[in-house]
Amino acid sequence: MLIGIISDSHGQHLAVRKAMALFDELGVGYVIHCGDVGRPEVLDEIVGRPCTFVWGNMDLPSDYSPGYLKAIGIPAPVEKPTIVELDGKRFAVFHGHERGFKLSPRTLNVDYILHGHTHEQRDESINGKRIINPGALHRAKHKTVATLDTKTDELNFHEIRDS
Repeated sequence: MLIGIISDSHGQHLAVRKAMALFDELGVGYVIHCGDVGRPEVLDEIVGRPCTFVWGNMDLPSDYSPGYLKAIGIPAPVEKPTIVELDGKRFAVFHGHERGFKLSPRTLNVDYILHGHTHEQRDESINGKRIINPGALHRAKHKTVATLDTKTDELNFHEIRDS
């Protein structure tokens, strides 16, 4: 399965629209947003795709009514981290500011730890867990997202241009 990973959109729904167009073109089967969504318009761009997202330190969950999230079919994050199992792989999804995030490579039984927050791409392994940050769609020199193929473990970063 090809997974699309985005983070730190900070309300930049047009950048998210471009990312979703790229994901559609590449055949992404599931989207994960690692927080700092910014505005409901960002989630509106993801509608119709299987998705998980988490709240970032700049998100106000009260801006997203439970009725709105239910209507668009995207479940609100409840646990920290959010654990998702896709294609037989376990993912822990953080924003990166949460208590326990830095210890997660030692404490969680997962294959991947996904996060945002730093606005910088990351791909490293610690204690047998692959830690991925797709970069950011706001306040970054190069706005990037990532795709991960769960069958081959291939990770690619993709630049999203403003033009």
